[in-house]
Amino acid sequence: MTMECVNPEGLRLDVRQVCMHISRMLNLAQIQNSSHQTLETRMTPILMKGHERPLTFLRYNRDGDLLFSCAKDHTPTLWLAHNGERLGTYRGHNGAVSCCDVSRDSSRLITGSADQTAKLWDVKSGKQLFTFNFGSSARSVDFSVGDHLAVITTDHFMGVSSAIHVKRIAEDPQDQVGDSVLVLQSPDGKKKINRAVWGPLNQTIVSGGEDTVIRIWDTETGKLLKQSDVEVGHKEAITSLCKAADDSHFLTGSHDKTAKLWDMRSLTLIKSYTTVVPVNAVAMSPLLNHVVLGGGQDASAVTTTDHRAGKFEAKFYDTILEEEIGGVKGHFGPINALAFNPDGKSFSSGGEDGYVRLHHFDSNYFNIKI
Repeated sequence: MTMECVNPEGLRLDVRQVCMHISRMLNLAQIQNSSHQTLETRMTPILMKGHERPLTFLRYNRDGDLLFSCAKDHTPTLWLAHNGERLGTYRGHNGAVSCCDVSRDSSRLITGSADQTAKLWDVKSGKQLFTFNFGSSARSVDFSVGDHLAVITTDHFMGVSSAIHVKRIAEDPQDQVGDSVLVLQSPDGKKKINRAVWGPLNQTIVSGGEDTVIRIWDTETGKLLKQSDVEVGHKEAITSLCKAADDSHFLTGSHDKTAKLWDMRSLTLIKSYTTVVPVNAVAMSPLLNHVVLGGGQDASAVTTTDHRAGKFEAKFYDTILEEEIGGVKGHFGPINALAFNPDGKSFSSGGEDGYVRLHHFDSNYFNIKI
């Protein structure tokens, strides 16, 4: 049983660090170069147990010292990124939390939940600053450059169409209002918009979801500027979307067992990566030309088979050559969330098994030659 106390500012803290269940396990990733020589790099991941239900999303802050995790257990959690120590939880949602984002200065957190709300939090104290109310689940959240705006997607529910909402974020929480600056209706209002992020200089919004189409919207007029070509686009639902650090391109993952790299401005398909399982999460290294894909056979489909058959593995690909270069095993269920530390020296994965696995790369990883 985990014992917690509440400090005067409202953030719940662990009484004992042992309750984090941090365990170190030896993991082996085999990297094969073009000469068919195999390079083995050994990583000792940190296993972080703080959620009671499957993970849904992971996010590092800009400095890379904090890691935020979301899960279906209603409680976003804050961890130290270097050792996996749990710092506290954010209590207030009454439904599964699907997504989060943290401001540039790490002072505010925004979360979206199936309880039909998105909430603003003070990162340090855990205090709720504001609640945005919707008529359906809040699926995705993303702060703009400068943190003065936030884009939030909502699902279809009881006659309410799925939509993209732009909210203004006040510097003083006392001045915060819930009105939308802009609302973009999905062309297919019954399909979920699983992810929406800001484009370069906040001039556009990029979205993708169950209708398999990637769209670029103008944030001033709300006009649809571009959408992905059916011939080169995904064939099944888009599950995840990750931007490059410089906003020049982005990566999407889909249930069609592929991930695709796109130009942010022209929506030109740059590269495509094929795997053998549905892709639930994607991430791009900010340091090397590597992308990582996570997913696995659906949990309901592996209940009668060995866990090793589910292929619950984070797969690394060379960004340019589109070739698989390695894999990291460990989860006992599909991988639902992936994130690279902004310094590129570690990454985290979150799975259906309820665990967050924190991986610090050793020196061999940085010497891989393809």
